[in-house]
Amino acid sequence: MISAAAGSAVPVLVGAFVAAALIALVLTPLVRELMRGRGLVDEPGARRVNVRPIPRGGGLAVVVAFVVVGGALALLGDAIPAMPDRGGIGPAQLATLFVGGLLAAGLGALDDRFDLRARWQFLGQAVLGVLAAVFGVSVSVITNPFGPEAINVAVPFAMAFAVVWIVGMINSINFIDGLDGLSSGIGLIAAVTLGLLSLTSQVDQPFVAVLCFALAGGLLGFLRWNFHPATVFQGSAGIYFLGYMLAMLAIVGTAKVVVALLVLGVPIIDTFWVIVRRLTSGRSPFSGDRGHIHHRLLDLGLGHRATVLLIYGICATLGLLSLVVSAVTGLYAFLGALLVFGVVVFVMANEPREGLRPESYEEDQGA
Repeated sequence: MISAAAGSAVPVLVGAFVAAALIALVLTPLVRELMRGRGLVDEPGARRVNVRPIPRGGGLAVVVAFVVVGGALALLGDAIPAMPDRGGIGPAQLATLFVGGLLAAGLGALDDRFDLRARWQFLGQAVLGVLAAVFGVSVSVITNPFGPEAINVAVPFAMAFAVVWIVGMINSINFIDGLDGLSSGIGLIAAVTLGLLSLTSQVDQPFVAVLCFALAGGLLGFLRWNFHPATVFQGSAGIYFLGYMLAMLAIVGTAKVVVALLVLGVPIIDTFWVIVRRLTSGRSPFSGDRGHIHHRLLDLGLGHRATVLLIYGICATLGLLSLVVSAVTGLYAFLGALLVFGVVVFVMANEPREGLRPESYEEDQGA
């Protein structure tokens, strides 16, 4: 049930969503041409599905849309009619959300420009997580799956969880970013789900909902240019920003970890099993192959669009499930999905090939 405070904030939610969508919609082509002019493009090649050079770094349009809209709403606050209060989110946490997001985008931009080694990317992600934890963004209470009372988490463990959560989310979004519109669409579904949950009387954080819908709007505007056939990719800048923001919006204020686990179950579980498979085969967890779930679905004969839409449908279904079940039931559902996903991938799996044949999807590029 939506809380009374959340109901009065609906006009602000809608305004934030529309404004961010329009900014990203207009800005993305400009960013695309800027990146093309600087030679920052993804060339066709192994493990890529694009058959022509596509500019990367388009996710910066989402960054600008969110920071402009979300930042303006946060700064103006009471001056905006029906704008909800921060609901216990302090200045330090709010600064960590926005400044950390910009730092995440900056780290990703460095990777887009200089193609950083995996170890430096991981180190930068860890620093982002540590900064967030130091400035008070952590999970101090978790649901007890074996009883009605919540479990209080000691500060060191709460901070450690925040670091792992942020690093894990960034990499989950990064790993699933293998098809046109896949990561941005999943992020859109997750942001809307977290926003809707924040409006309920159980969570009652309409301010967080406003930020979630601002992020969702930016992703929708960008998706117009990123959906298949994409004319621009998010790039690491957009991916890192999206992963960081989803991780933060799930734990800032009242933690919504179980919901995030469910709605983002596909990228999180895919990342888990991919890392397990790579480690058990004696390879680096960051080494590339075509063992992700979207590659498996393509191998089964699904087209590019069909694969993306199927994964959208799975994420939306899990998101809806997360809104109607209890946290304990949601946790069990996630663990069940983890097991089922592992079995499915095992059954589908052949030895991963190192290259993805772009030409096998060429007919989709002009569809």
